[in-house]
Formats: sequence, C-alpha cells, structure tokens
Amino acid sequence: MDEKKAAQARELFMKGYNCSQSVVGAWAEELGIDFELAVKAAAGFGGGMGRLREVCGAFSGAVMVLGLKYGNISGADRIAKARDYERVQAFAKRFKEENKFDSIVCRELLGLDGASKPLPAQRTTEYYKKRPCSELVATASGLLGEFIK
Repeated sequence: MDEKKAAQARELFMKGYNCSQSVVGAWAEELGIDFELAVKAAAGFGGGMGRLREVCGAFSGAVMVLGLKYGNISGADRIAKARDYERVQAFAKRFKEENKFDSIVCRELLGLDGASKPLPAQRTTEYYKKRPCSELVATASGLLGEFIK
C-alpha cells in the first residue's frame, strides 16, 4: 500500500474532485501527464459513471492509471490485451479484499438502489460521514503502489 498516494487521493477527494479524478490526479505526475488532463479524462467516471452508480469511480480511476502505465497499444496483440485484463482482474480482487466488499459497483458499495440525479450532493460533514468514498479513493490509489513498479 502506497500511503502517500492514498493520502494524495483522499486530499483531492476532500477538495471536491470526484472519486475517479482523485485517483488519476494523484498519479498524474508519475504517469507523465498533466494534472488538468488527468482530471478532465476522469471527470465522467465519478459516481459510478456519471452518477449512474455502476462501476465505482475510484476503481475506474485505478484502471485508467493501470492502462496509462502499462496499456496495450496494438489492437491485434491478444497477448498484451490478456495481460491488461489480467492486471485489472488482479487489481479488482485486491480492491475487494482490502475493502471487505465483494463488489466494485458504486451503488452496492454505497448501499443505494440505482442511478442518482446528475447534480452531485453538497459535500458536507454529513456527506462524508455516511459515504465510504474517501476511504475507497484512498484504498484504490494506495493499492496501485502494489501494481506500479
């Protein structure tokens, strides 16, 4: 677990960035990409893909980081694709283990029924108390330290 990256992602989340932006933003410098580009690319993935409450934004951000670091660049290279997918599956396993959830689905992690309205909730003390998002962001970003060498 990379505690520095976990703390960076948590700090970004607490500043108002969404889950995905927080993870990708925390790793932007190491990936050699501009922070602004990183958070723009990740912008639509928060709230489980645009607040649809599908795949967790923190997890999606981590997958983006893995792709930017190691991703296949040849459409015909099935072996490289398999390595990408194996890496994502291994990360998903660790993410689930670390969080004691058997899910990477936003609504399941938050205990919600389905999609939410597009306007994000106000970030208040109560908001942070009732959602595990800051911890999920920290965990996803920190766990990347096990996968990025």
